[in-house]
Amino acid sequence: MAEASRAAAYDPIGPGHRVVLGETLPLRLDCGIELGPFNVAYTTYGRLNADKSNAILICHALTGDQHVANTHPVTGKPGWWLTLVGPGKVIDTDRFFVVCANVIGGCMGSSGPPDLDPATAKPWGLRFPLITIRDMVNAQAMLLDHLGIRDLFCVIGGSMGGMQVLQWAASYPERCFAAIPIACAARHSAQNIAFHEVGRQAIYADPDWHGGDYLNHGTIPRNGLAVARMAAHITYLSEAALHRKFGRNLQNRERLTYGFEAEFQVESYLRHQGSSFVERFDANSYLYITRAMDYFDLAAQAGDNLAAVYQGSKTRFCVVSFTSDWLFPTSENKAIVRALNAAAANVSFVEIETDKGHDAFLLDEPEMFRTLKGFLDGCAEVRGLNGYRA
Repeated sequence: MAEASRAAAYDPIGPGHRVVLGETLPLRLDCGIELGPFNVAYTTYGRLNADKSNAILICHALTGDQHVANTHPVTGKPGWWLTLVGPGKVIDTDRFFVVCANVIGGCMGSSGPPDLDPATAKPWGLRFPLITIRDMVNAQAMLLDHLGIRDLFCVIGGSMGGMQVLQWAASYPERCFAAIPIACAARHSAQNIAFHEVGRQAIYADPDWHGGDYLNHGTIPRNGLAVARMAAHITYLSEAALHRKFGRNLQNRERLTYGFEAEFQVESYLRHQGSSFVERFDANSYLYITRAMDYFDLAAQAGDNLAAVYQGSKTRFCVVSFTSDWLFPTSENKAIVRALNAAAANVSFVEIETDKGHDAFLLDEPEMFRTLKGFLDGCAEVRGLNGYRA
């Protein structure tokens, strides 16, 4: 795909908005570089009430974006959390004002590697500065300042989104009345770093990557990015879910052909996941965001004492995990809960029984819905929002 058309594909604001931040006060990144001005693309749903007390920030996962509850402008598919967000749903947009921003380093309208470097008028590529989860959160805080929202009723997210939730409650405890980290961890494990490195190496090995400068060469490392997505997607599922959905069923054939085409349905499924992902995501952004997750170690921000991170916090927490999630297992979520208890924080915890794996937070999980609704309703009662309708 030519550079011009590729740039257009990665400017999909759709029904959302984009704002330029950091023009007068740049964002100081953890790597030591000052970023500014920079773009943040975001969507909003519902209406902000008069005293601006009903705002919920949704933080997206690694391959997610800001299109939570609207048709995606690139894929044409429904928003990624329509199971949870919308009128009358758990996150009721008739009641709450919902904001979701594409993370910096991303490729859906916020500043990242595919964007043009003002100094060269060419795509940043690997010249874009390395970013962290804390950088993402600080950029979101700047967005909320721009929107005139000082305090959040709740910040919620799963997977990498849950990491952002934990960072929000650590960096801005006075701005978070409630926090819901789902299926995440306070630090990225060695196993998860290893999985990310396999995906990155697949991208590096693609001859169309050109050392990260592929947009200036008019190419895309399709094969490498597709393989990275396939490998990662396996970690989002469970063995039981894969068996239930595919087993050893053959793909459009009655017997083995003794070749290397997609003989099994699961192979065809993974190939489809890889090829469709390439059409909506940038390879360099994948490198940057996976690296941001690798760097995440919340305890390291307080002398390797996770409890100290939340000492004195008044935020109300609800930590959620899933029994079949082996990417971010319950043990890692319980470590968060133990630290919060040690800090005398207000924390609830639930482990949802499911065989759907890590991706369960995106799916129809009635027990999760009931838990989140009960927690939000309880917080709303304390906050004085129960009678409010936009």
